[in-house]
Amino acid sequence: MALAREFGGVVVNADSMQVYRDLRVLTARPTPAEEASVPHRLYGHVDGAVNYSAMRYAAEVAGLLTELRESGQLPILVGGTGLYFKALTEGFSAMPPVPEAVRAAFRKRAEGMATEALHAELAGRDPEMAGRLRPSDRMRIMRAIEVHLATGRSLAAFQGAREPGPLACVEALRLFVSPEREAVRAAIDRRFEAMMAQGALDEVKRLKDRGLDPLLPVMRAHGVPGLIAHLDGAISLDEAIRRGQADTRAYAKRQVTWFRHQMAGWEAVAPDAALGIARARLRA
Repeated sequence: MALAREFGGVVVNADSMQVYRDLRVLTARPTPAEEASVPHRLYGHVDGAVNYSAMRYAAEVAGLLTELRESGQLPILVGGTGLYFKALTEGFSAMPPVPEAVRAAFRKRAEGMATEALHAELAGRDPEMAGRLRPSDRMRIMRAIEVHLATGRSLAAFQGAREPGPLACVEALRLFVSPEREAVRAAIDRRFEAMMAQGALDEVKRLKDRGLDPLLPVMRAHGVPGLIAHLDGAISLDEAIRRGQADTRAYAKRQVTWFRHQMAGWEAVAPDAALGIARARLRA
């Protein structure tokens, strides 16, 4: 926000959960006051019933970059979803669309099936993808079956050639804000407790009451499964909070691993140095 004010910029979301309008509190989206103070884009613009993807995100950013370039505004992409940044900078495989009727029919049939049984079905349809996926990875197994049902082809056939991302040939300052591990773990725990105090449980209850497909991304946001289990009477609120905190800490650890192995050309900076470094580079 400081950079946006100083350089005439627009804060652009690069977090896969902050796109959903259903979860402002639990995804720590910018507050209405923050969004009003400087321009923000791609926050809370997707309904939770939508199976949003990195490909769709990259397409939206491509259009937005053209708009901002024409208006002379600086795009400042901020978020924690490494796959989104990779889609922007390195491109992505062109995945085929799965008709909603095909997806809905399959998911209704799959509701009572064990994940191992779904993996066995995938092995019969698409041995190559079955060999690549863990028998316990329900979400990816179902995605592979859906693609095969829709196209008659293996998902592997679509994972080769990559379309260039909208930032593939664009000069950009790439910073990975890297706090100390123990500091970020403590901050995650404090933030989750603060989100609970701000109404996260009520937010999840409204989401639960919609009766959405539990495999949708919004239903798997950090904290949502545990809080729904609490609302169902399966676990205590304290346990739900502990699960949400633990899931978020584990994700933060995976973010660091992703940076090390997937984000070549990015620079790790300490949180208290990030603003100064960005200012100096943008003025150069």
